[in-house]
Amino acid sequence: MPLGSLLVAVAAYLFGSIPTGYLLVRIFRKQDIRTIGAATFVLDMLKGCAAVWLGAVVAPHLMPGVPVRNVEALAALCAVLGHMFPVWLGFCGGKGVATGFGVFLVAAPLAALGAITIFAIVFGASRFVSLASIVGAISFPLLAWFFVHGEKPVFFIAVQGIVAFLIIAKHHQNIRRLLSGTENRFGAASREEKPA
Repeated sequence: MPLGSLLVAVAAYLFGSIPTGYLLVRIFRKQDIRTIGAATFVLDMLKGCAAVWLGAVVAPHLMPGVPVRNVEALAALCAVLGHMFPVWLGFCGGKGVATGFGVFLVAAPLAALGAITIFAIVFGASRFVSLASIVGAISFPLLAWFFVHGEKPVFFIAVQGIVAFLIIAKHHQNIRRLLSGTENRFGAASREEKPA
């Protein structure tokens, strides 16, 4: 791997691996957990945005000749992997929904907004956060194909599918519960849930 690609990958992974939920709980132990959850989503989204934005900024300097969208895709993938498998927490992280939304909000904004709209519709109809996350993840690559204009490098397209697959795979326990009818709807406590 060229040095430029390695630097982008490592920086994006480290951005993604910042354990925002863990840090917020440690700092604000007596706060309403719902407030912490909302703040965690926003911070996880922002770290994904930052990773891809940084990749795009340094692309012309570290990886001249490489399509910027490929650099954004590399940063997106590594940021999501950092969130899901953070070195600071023994490689046991969240499901990547908020960080995934953040990385694509920069790399493919219209598709990301479309996916979050679908998430909201499915959530509103079902009250299942997990189902809404899964459907939103499935919809993203399809929306990106239609809404991303200009050059669409193969790697850029492939990463969208890979990230969607990773998010769905991280929801494997939720999928089992959805199929068995034991998944909790929003507002019901679930000890098995991990942060998004």
